[in-house]
Amino acid sequence: MRDKLRALIAQLRLHGMADALDAEIQRAEREAIAAPELLYRLLGQEAASRRERSLAYRLVQARLPWRWSLDSFPFDRQPGVSKTQIQTLAGLDFLRRADNVLLIGKPGTGKTGLAIGLLREACLNGYRGRFTNAQVLLDELYASLADRTTTRLLAQLSRMQPLLIDELGYLTIKPEQANAFFRLMDQRYARVSTIITTNLDLSDWYELFDKKPLVDALLDRLQHHCITIRIDGPSLRNQEPQATPSEKPVRRTTKA
Repeated sequence: MRDKLRALIAQLRLHGMADALDAEIQRAEREAIAAPELLYRLLGQEAASRRERSLAYRLVQARLPWRWSLDSFPFDRQPGVSKTQIQTLAGLDFLRRADNVLLIGKPGTGKTGLAIGLLREACLNGYRGRFTNAQVLLDELYASLADRTTTRLLAQLSRMQPLLIDELGYLTIKPEQANAFFRLMDQRYARVSTIITTNLDLSDWYELFDKKPLVDALLDRLQHHCITIRIDGPSLRNQEPQATPSEKPVRRTTKA
């Protein structure tokens, strides 16, 4: 009967149940566990296995460039960030409301780390999100115009919850890229959340996209139901231990 069970479980592709079958049957025989409880335990193992596989798939599809999390963010070294505010965002109510998150700050202040942490938290809680660099996204949109796959690409990106667009800064943007980017944001508007990190204030977006009517419409959609976090703090990349006066290296000079 055990061989028949294995064959049927394999046919149904119940991988979690297959891994637990022998141990659970042995436990049932040893502890005189009733059949309903044995079945419940096996189904529980299958459910747990499916959750793990689903999470692994979501993390791969999210294309996270680093294994950063909010737990590893150095809040103690970045006074420009409110830990309480970030922890509130980690509750993911902003996703349920389809709110956007805009992180504005100078390079190195932790914008990307916080954004990736929020995206990872979303993946851990069943959402299917995606990380993309702003330049890579714009190039991908531009390439789709050539092979006429823009509609399909926009439909795919419009389903991501959330979509993290990183490093929207001083880029060279063609008019076609600007138009495609606006179409993307328009399709996502009020449906799903977008997280954007940028070192540009919103007033600088007019120079970036070079189309005032388009930027007006873009910012109108982006800022409607938007949480804006301005990080006015030091660069985390430069925070290394400073040498005391007695530890400073002696500068040697040589005569020509």
